Amino acid sequence: MDSLSLPLLWVVLAGLAAIILISATQLTKNADIIAFKTGLGRSFVGVVLLATATSLPELATGVSSVLSIGGAGGADLAAGDAFGSNLFNLLIIGLLDLMWKRGPILNSLGSAPAVVGVLSIIVISIGGLGILIHGNLNLATSWPVSPVSIVLIVVFLAALFAIFKEEQNSDSYEEHNIYASASLKKASLVYLTSALIVVVAAYFLAHTGDSLADEMGWAKSFMGTQFLALSTSLPELAASIAAIRIMAPELAISNLLGSNLFNMGFVLFLDDVAYTDGPLWGVVSSVHSITAVIAILMTTVVLVPVISKARVSFGRIVTLECVVLLALYAVSSILVFSIGSSAH
Repeated sequence: MDSLSLPLLWVVLAGLAAIILISATQLTKNADIIAFKTGLGRSFVGVVLLATATSLPELATGVSSVLSIGGAGGADLAAGDAFGSNLFNLLIIGLLDLMWKRGPILNSLGSAPAVVGVLSIIVISIGGLGILIHGNLNLATSWPVSPVSIVLIVVFLAALFAIFKEEQNSDSYEEHNIYASASLKKASLVYLTSALIVVVAAYFLAHTGDSLADEMGWAKSFMGTQFLALSTSLPELAASIAAIRIMAPELAISNLLGSNLFNMGFVLFLDDVAYTDGPLWGVVSSVHSITAVIAILMTTVVLVPVISKARVSFGRIVTLECVVLLALYAVSSILVFSIGSSAH
C-alpha cells in the first residue's frame, strides 16, 4: 500500500468499503432466516450471528494492525477502530430513527435490546478504565495479556448467556411465513460466505488506513476512530438498513448494540493477545478513554426511550434522542481530531 498515490489510496478504501457494504446485505437476510428457522429469536441472533459477522472487519483490522503495522502505532490504530466503531454504530441508531416511518424506532422494541445496551455500557466502561489504569499504573507489564482483557472476555461470555436467557423469556417471537420455504442449510452457507468476504476485504483496510494516515499527516488515533472505524462499520450500516427493510427493528438495534459488545469484549481481547510487547492497553492513546465516555453517554440516550417508552420529538420525524446522538458524535469527532492532532 505504501507505493500507491494518495488518490489511489482513497479509491482502494472506497472499493473495499463497497465490497463490505454489499456482502452485509446478504448477511442480514440470512441471519434473519437462521433466527426463525432455529427459533433462537432476532435479538439473540442479532447479537451472536449478525453482530459477530458485521464486527469481523474490526476484528480482522485490529489484529492485522497489531501484527502487520506493529508497535504503538498499530495498537493505537486497532484501539481507535474498536472504540470509534462503537460511536459510529450508535450514530447509525440515530439515522435509523430518521428512516423508520412507524414512529420512534426505539419505542417499538422489547426488553432484549435494553439488556444488550446495558451490557455494552459495562464492557465499554471496563475498556475506558483499562486505558486509564494502564496509563497511570505499571500494571501487569510482564503479562502477555492484561487483566483488563481477561475481565472483558469473561464479561462478554456472561453477557451472551444473559442475552440468550432474556430472549427465551421474551414473548416477542413471531412466526414469519415468508421464510417457510427458505432452507436453513442454504442460509447458513450464504451467511458464512458473506462473512468470509467481509473478513478478506477488512484485512486490507488496516494497511490502507495506515498509509492514508501517513500521507495525510493524521494521528493514528484519529484515523482509527474516524475513517477506519467508519469503513469497518459499513457492515453494521448495511445490515441495519436491510433489517429495517424487512421490518425487523429489533434485529437492527440488537445488531448495533451487540457489535459494541463484541468490539469491547472480544475484539480488544484478541488485539491484546496478538500484541506481544506487553499489554496493549499501556501503549494506546488516552484519547480513546474520552471516546469511551461519549459512547456510554450515547448508549444511555438510546436506552432511555427503550426502557421508558417516552417520546420527545421535534415535529413528526425528528426525535430528541436522534438529535442528541448526532450532536454527541459530532462532539467526539472534533475532540478526537483536536487531541490527536496536538499529540501528533
